[in-house]
Amino acid sequence: MGRKTQITKEMILEAAYELLDESGISAVAIKSVAAKLGCSTQPVSWQFGSMTELKKELFEYAAVKLYAPLGDAMQGREAIEAFFISGKHYLSCACDHPHVFRFVNVDDTTETVGEQIYSDKSIFNLQFDAEAFKMLTSQYDVPAEEIGKVVRDMVIYTHGLALMMMFDSFRLSKDEAFRMMYDVGMKMLKSIGIDPPTGSYFDE
Repeated sequence: MGRKTQITKEMILEAAYELLDESGISAVAIKSVAAKLGCSTQPVSWQFGSMTELKKELFEYAAVKLYAPLGDAMQGREAIEAFFISGKHYLSCACDHPHVFRFVNVDDTTETVGEQIYSDKSIFNLQFDAEAFKMLTSQYDVPAEEIGKVVRDMVIYTHGLALMMMFDSFRLSKDEAFRMMYDVGMKMLKSIGIDPPTGSYFDE
């Protein structure tokens, strides 16, 4: 007889992620994950104990899957280019992985996970897109407060575009969303005295 495949936590999370990506968080259950892996429910229950624990770890796993590539994509880029790369990546996630994007960025985790994942502080107490903010403040002689407001407003605008891509039955295309994000971002940057060459950061 061949050896049984050991079902690891990583395998379970990847199977749960695939179900989430395909059909949404409602498709993720101990039985469906086990079926995806071709095993009994015992290994899933043994590794996580409850669906709350599985979904809590899936939340972190899914967030990493969505956003881990972004750091490398921004590294070594000029600040404004990195700023727009960040926005394009966010929009692409909403378009290409709408169920995962919704789970990580939109839904109330008290309902989808079973407990609050986010801080109980208002999101407006946080620095929006901290990496882009850091890069812009280091490369441009503009007050950090003004840059922070532009980054905040662009993140809010880009999130709105992402929601349109998810929920609009006519689906805003990625190219159109990219162009809208870029046009508004350029106007906001110019309003605080940052005037990069037109087209340099979008058309690559």
